[in-house]
Amino acid sequence: MSSGATTFDENAFTGLLHAGIHGTFMRLPAMPASPDALKDENIDAAVLGFPWDAMCISRTGTNYGPRAIRDASDQFSFYNASYGLDLNDHYKMADCGDVPVVPGSGVTTMDRAEAMVTSILDGGVMPITIGGDHSITIACVRAFAKKYKNPGLVLVDMHFDTAIDLGGEELSHCCPIPRAVDAGFNPKNIAIVGTSGWMNPKSELKYIQDQGITLITQEEVLEMGIKAAADKAAAVANNGTDGFYLTYDIDCIDAAYAPGTGVPSPGGFTSREAIMMIRELSKAGIQGLDLVEVSPSWDHDGITSRLAVRLILEALAGNVMGKSA
Repeated sequence: MSSGATTFDENAFTGLLHAGIHGTFMRLPAMPASPDALKDENIDAAVLGFPWDAMCISRTGTNYGPRAIRDASDQFSFYNASYGLDLNDHYKMADCGDVPVVPGSGVTTMDRAEAMVTSILDGGVMPITIGGDHSITIACVRAFAKKYKNPGLVLVDMHFDTAIDLGGEELSHCCPIPRAVDAGFNPKNIAIVGTSGWMNPKSELKYIQDQGITLITQEEVLEMGIKAAADKAAAVANNGTDGFYLTYDIDCIDAAYAPGTGVPSPGGFTSREAIMMIRELSKAGIQGLDLVEVSPSWDHDGITSRLAVRLILEALAGNVMGKSA
């Protein structure tokens, strides 16, 4: 005869899964991007939304990416039964809300974002920034290079993103890598992974070659395998550096699996390959992450937003796995 008692599991699919402060990533507590507040609560990792798409040259809508990713996160738990891993055992996390963007002003918006990421880093916390078009990385790497004086960087993307400027505009989402170099990243510690297709200009390839940036194309990744490619890229970013920053563009994934983006790409990674790539890269120990170019207005049934959540969780899990290896 049953006693009527039930077993409590905070990761089980009950009403508790969806409880919490409305609109935060994974139902995390909302906190200001304040170093003192983050230190007082012993926060290890903080999510920051950057709802910005004013620098996009293609289909717009990534300004709604942070909202869609947060909404999609309601369908996930911090526990992964396949890995036997509960992220709650390794991180205390918070959601620091969104960058207060100024429509029409890239300079002011980037300054505000850089200040918020700097505050998170000053609190001893790993920033996880969700965009937004790929220009958001510019603010993130500027802040990261102030915290880590000899940083490394890996970009996972279908595109080079190495334009020096776009018609004179240096904050375009085509320009995050040159702006990272401007901020203090040594090109010898930058790897670009997963590029392919018909939207990568000769001038951007020349920048990569002239600067000595490591390029691992989509075709090379498939030939050598995901793990080998991730290990090669991570070794570049970690070679004598004191901080590893990872920027991950959702459009590196085949449009069949990630249609909700500004430049959907046929022939990209499958969702399984993309998940393995971010997990293996993160095993090298990342100190900062952004995930960009989720455009929910072009999505079907939220599949791209849900994949974005999975990728963030896999990055966190990879970080843990790397430390215990």
